[in-house]
Amino acid sequence: MMQLPKFDKSWTLFLDRDGVINRRHPGAYITNLDEFDYLPGSLNAIIKLNKIFNRIIIVTNQKGVGKGLMTQADLDLIHEYMLRDLKNKGGKVDAVYTATAAKLMPESLHKPNPGMALKAKAAFPEIDFKKSIIVGDSISDMEFGFGLGMWTVLIEGKKEENAAAAAIRVDQKMPSLAAWANTVLSS
Repeated sequence: MMQLPKFDKSWTLFLDRDGVINRRHPGAYITNLDEFDYLPGSLNAIIKLNKIFNRIIIVTNQKGVGKGLMTQADLDLIHEYMLRDLKNKGGKVDAVYTATAAKLMPESLHKPNPGMALKAKAAFPEIDFKKSIIVGDSISDMEFGFGLGMWTVLIEGKKEENAAAAAIRVDQKMPSLAAWANTVLSS
């Protein structure tokens, strides 16, 4: 593991959603608000991280919309709930970007492609990818970050991802977003 950079308000934090903020359903999609369940400590972690990072942005692949398993309105409802919940507890996320097409194509927004990050930079021109972090639980999250020169944090949990992570650069491995937040705050 590389030495932890000194994070401050000049840095941007990109977060994956499923498996980082909320529980993922292995082999299935979170298709409605009833299935959305926060991981322990994830909301408080975001609130704590707001004190360090200028921007926090969620980038999430959500192919369930393109596959017809849920509607865009279902997905929007989940994100509106999450953002409202954060705001009510004193935290915030600056933007949520989603990739909803059913298939990964070279021009699609899906991670590991950089499309969602480029949309974020267009909205927030001060973003410097060399001073950005991606926290995710998949190899595509790590490849997304690596391709843009970001600091990469793999949330361990998916056995197949943990094994594959040995083949690519991962700057940090952590058991949860809450554990990573505590590490950052104590450094």
